Amino acid sequence: MAKKRFIAGAVCPECKKQDTLRWWQENDVEMVECVECHHTDRRVPQSVAESEQLSPQTKQQVIGIFKPE
Repeated sequence: MAKKRFIAGAVCPECKKQDTLRWWQENDVEMVECVECHHTDRRVPQSVAESEQLSPQTKQQVIGIFKPE
């Protein structure tokens, strides 16, 4: 399980409370969650966000990227 860290001074975009957001990574996807209202946000890696092969709707649904080693 990923270690979750609070973001000091950050304000939740949903409930507007300060110091309630925590951040962690899952499969190279950045996750942010408010511990008060449970608002969540995720950001895909920049390489996926810049890909011209994916539609905007598909990019929002990307959870992770398989990287063979």
